[in-house]
Amino acid sequence: MFRLHDVGLTHGNGFVALRGVAMAVQAGEQLAIVGPSGAGKTTLLRLIGAALRPSRGSIDLHGDDPWTLSAAELRRLRARIGVAHQAPPLPLRQRVVTAVLAGRLGQWPWWKGIASLAYPVDIVGARAALARLDLGERIFDRCDRLSGGQLQRVGIARVLYQQAQLVLADEPVSALDPALALHTVQVLSSDAAARGVTLVASLHAVDLALSCFPRIVGMRDGRIAFDRPVAEVDETLLSALYATEGGGLPLLAGEPATPALPLPAGGPRRGTFCR
Repeated sequence: MFRLHDVGLTHGNGFVALRGVAMAVQAGEQLAIVGPSGAGKTTLLRLIGAALRPSRGSIDLHGDDPWTLSAAELRRLRARIGVAHQAPPLPLRQRVVTAVLAGRLGQWPWWKGIASLAYPVDIVGARAALARLDLGERIFDRCDRLSGGQLQRVGIARVLYQQAQLVLADEPVSALDPALALHTVQVLSSDAAARGVTLVASLHAVDLALSCFPRIVGMRDGRIAFDRPVAEVDETLLSALYATEGGGLPLLAGEPATPALPLPAGGPRRGTFCR
């Protein structure tokens, strides 16, 4: 699916965001990226999604180096990647149905996208994606009538509707309460598993990552600190990863814990995944 070879990224102001990142992910894998704020998690996802070009090293994505492709080829490659943002870029005056259907704009001919602005071309499909996230009744609302957590779920519904081959989720449930966050990640995970596609999620809550993903990547200071199956990720590794945070490990309920890792009430136990 994708491979990163000694990838680094230095911003124009000289700040080094990523250093010597090497990673290989196979089609159908699911993994979570965890680490303290500023570790480089979002930057890494943007590189994987071909939104940023590395300063050094190379990326093999779907068998191609994105930065050797023509502009048209790069657009087609990006259309195969679904991105769930922490703050989805949804026009506030846009209706929810239009926002969800925008997931397939990269796959539709231009005239179909324009026609859908006047009258949604697949209301049934949009409603089905929203219903999986308990938002089916909000389909014709404007986005400015939704809360931050509802907007995050609309963004995820758009990714579900897109049917991408690679799904990148960047803190996709940060505005949701614990039960709803767990349910939403379960939906993403089960959809990826059912379609056999790759899911990479950056998560703030360590317990959510441990309960829902079979592979955990820990990042710190722009480097990969560890990349292990969830069964091999223990409190020692995690405590070292978050050593500079000062408040213990970030959990789904919003309260840090050291060193124990309680999971959401009623949620799966560590090592059993959200499927």
